[in-house]
Amino acid sequence: MRLNGEIYDGEDGEEEQKLVVGYALTLKKKNSFLQPEFERLARNKGILFVAIDINRPLSDQGPFDIILHKLSGKEWCKIIEDYRQTHPEVTVLDPPDAIQHLHNRQSMLQDVVNLNLSDFHGKVGVPRQMVITEDPLSIPDEVTKAGLKFPLVAKPLVVDGSPKSHELFLAYDQFSLSELEPPLILQEFVNHGGVLFKIYIVGDAIKVVRRFSLPNVSKRELAKVAGISPFPRVSSAAASAEDADLDPDIAELPPRPLLERLAKELRHRLGLRLFNIDMIREHGTRDIFYVIDINYFPGYGKMPDYEDIFTDFLLNFVQSKYKKRPAN
Repeated sequence: MRLNGEIYDGEDGEEEQKLVVGYALTLKKKNSFLQPEFERLARNKGILFVAIDINRPLSDQGPFDIILHKLSGKEWCKIIEDYRQTHPEVTVLDPPDAIQHLHNRQSMLQDVVNLNLSDFHGKVGVPRQMVITEDPLSIPDEVTKAGLKFPLVAKPLVVDGSPKSHELFLAYDQFSLSELEPPLILQEFVNHGGVLFKIYIVGDAIKVVRRFSLPNVSKRELAKVAGISPFPRVSSAAASAEDADLDPDIAELPPRPLLERLAKELRHRLGLRLFNIDMIREHGTRDIFYVIDINYFPGYGKMPDYEDIFTDFLLNFVQSKYKKRPAN
């Protein structure tokens, strides 16, 4: 096989094109994503993963066909953006300016607000929310003016990969709001039967899994409970609900045509090919859904069949860009 101009023999002794994928990932992301079975499958299909050394100039490394990255910081963003400009032949997944759009919880959901999917077997929206940028003592009055209903989910405004940016709280009453630390997003909590739909997007492929989420909050409970309660990030909940004995009305997946149109629209509007959507169905309805979070390059290692889905996604680049590339 050819590897950047050199010829190597494949397992069957025939020459074949090698797709070289450079990756710049944290150690945690590398371990969860580049699992041995995935690397084996990719290698057998002609895909080679090569670690990028962030301590060396990127242009001195490679050459690469594709770069996968999920590192934070302005310095890395500048490095990868400069590389994109000087190496247009390399596919960078994904553009840093598009990824940056998801680092703000207000802007990440704006594209969902602007969608109209009413003709696709359901309605998709965003829970009512507001941004608080300063003065925690003003939060109770701001919430009253906005007319938001309790309980409220409080989320840090900026998603920067730090543990603090994923600290979420549930506020049950107005008086405790001043304990929160801006800048943050306050979002109405929508009862959804304790089940969240995690929608993985890999290029044109869509995979949906059910995850356990926060239980419903009844009016009686709301009247009895006060204060603020911390809770783990819903999207990273480890407990799968796939095999649970759930109420069929709660467990039913969102309609496929709705998911396909939603994914297509967000791919276009966000300019991303690797992301996931956290969606809930309003309890007591069949076709009213809310997007509560969007994440870039999520934990694909938790997605069923991710090895085959991701290798097929990468191989599409071989077929479209490199299959007919002449040998040097």
